Amino acid sequence: MNGGELNLAWADALLAGLVAAGATHAVIAPGARSSALALAALRRPELRCEILSDERVAGYFALGIARATRRPAIVICTSGTAAANLLPAAMEANLAAVPLLLLTADRPPEAQDWGGNQTAAQTQLYGSQARAFHAVAVPDASLLPAAGSGYLRTLATRLVEECLFPLPGPVHANLPFREPLLPAAAPPGAPPLAPLVEILRPDDTPAATDVAALAQRLSGRRGVILCGEGAFPPAFAAALTQLAAMLNVPILAEALSNLRFGSHDRSRICVRQEAFLRTAAAREKMRPAWVLRFGAFPVARSLEHWLAGLDAAEHILVAPPGSWPDPLWRSDRLLRCAPLALVRSLTAQGLAAANVAWLDSFQASEARCAAAADAACAPAQPFEGSVAATLMARLPDGAQCFVGNSLAIRAMDAFSGTGAQAVALHGNRGASGIDGNLATAAGIAAATNAPTVALIGDQAALHDAGGMAALKGRNIVVVVANNNGGGIFDHLPLAAVDAASLERGWVAPSGVSLAGLAAAHGLGHIRPASIDDFAAALDRAWARGGPWLVEVPLDRLDSLARFRAYRAATGI
Repeated sequence: MNGGELNLAWADALLAGLVAAGATHAVIAPGARSSALALAALRRPELRCEILSDERVAGYFALGIARATRRPAIVICTSGTAAANLLPAAMEANLAAVPLLLLTADRPPEAQDWGGNQTAAQTQLYGSQARAFHAVAVPDASLLPAAGSGYLRTLATRLVEECLFPLPGPVHANLPFREPLLPAAAPPGAPPLAPLVEILRPDDTPAATDVAALAQRLSGRRGVILCGEGAFPPAFAAALTQLAAMLNVPILAEALSNLRFGSHDRSRICVRQEAFLRTAAAREKMRPAWVLRFGAFPVARSLEHWLAGLDAAEHILVAPPGSWPDPLWRSDRLLRCAPLALVRSLTAQGLAAANVAWLDSFQASEARCAAAADAACAPAQPFEGSVAATLMARLPDGAQCFVGNSLAIRAMDAFSGTGAQAVALHGNRGASGIDGNLATAAGIAAATNAPTVALIGDQAALHDAGGMAALKGRNIVVVVANNNGGGIFDHLPLAAVDAASLERGWVAPSGVSLAGLAAAHGLGHIRPASIDDFAAALDRAWARGGPWLVEVPLDRLDSLARFRAYRAATGI
């Protein structure tokens, strides 16, 4: 595929996605750089196209269409001042809450800031007037539908939805194209697409017809419910496990889903999938017909690889409007409704159970991994996994637990286990930083007045040393898994490249005294030497009340060896 063919295929896929998402009108201002977008629009029989040479007029003309139809009208223009002339219409659309989709063509990144003709900065060109801005990539063959990617279809759906919700208005997508802009001969256009958003409702209750159709697709087939982090209501866990029981399917529950602990039925909840989905053999064996997903995208890389390989499965994502937790662009259906309302509506349907052998395969893997986890955690020398497992086993009912990023959240995901006590887990997984962890945990303690624990690494403790001041007077225990540096990097591919550089440039041992920091901030400090000592230290801290800093010294190489041994023991 040459450059011109790639440009047109890219534009064809985007316009097909926009039509599938509900776009019916496009206004085109002629220009060279926007040739692929204009031709793709003209090739779509479902799209009514108007041609107006003045971009300012084109913008207002599209605004009139959008006012009348209350659907996003597309405006296509070339680069430079052409794009600037859409600003008046964008301002009006913003203030009048009219859905308007502005597609501006642009020069590629390597042409910017070198004095090239008709090349100007178009990033965030409409500033606060736009509801959203997307700097779209230069056309890339690996992101075309033919390569198995749903990127452009998902992007198109997102553009239309952002034009409409929560407040209608203008959305800007800037699309760079390299020359040649078009192929010598145009191949057939992209075929029509089914819409991605199936339920798009402003209220909490999905339509009965939508629920009935979904129930029919799930019923009696091999499926998996996958739940990541989410702000789910208290009744969600019991409702979701009831749905899983009716369908007889497993729930793959990530640590921050808050499904692993509580009085609800946990018999179909898997917590060891990070391990048993690591091997290619396991991923091949456990291929569902459908995946119903709630909450944030999974933390575990093995789970991500498993999802990426499920080409034949139907991927159904439940997410609130404005949220797009789909970095693989794999979803076939995007359900915009309250998770609890959807689950309750589904359980009211006549659902058939999947074959017993399907759930048995997951539960057998879960049992094998639980035994391997116990073996990994048995030695007296602590490592991240045994620290997480011991901590969760000794948390009191009603406790709040903040989990830091890097190795802390991965150890919790792999080794937390499950239990009947009501424990709420939290984490800063939005940006996944290691800064502000202590301050966040202190805020949780202040807001809930509940016993609170934070599990973090030594690097996170140092990044938020100032946050120790916020712990004063709080009933909080900070557990620091101290491997003297960035132990997470031992687990990444760069560890095999240059061990000396890894130690110096990434692990970066600090040698800072955490006992000194604790003393400076008025925190009690305990440094247990064994995993049994750690358990006793937790009991002591809970009995006396916080704030405490429990520093658990770890041996990085021992920890790495035990992680590897656990994963080796759990492979099929």
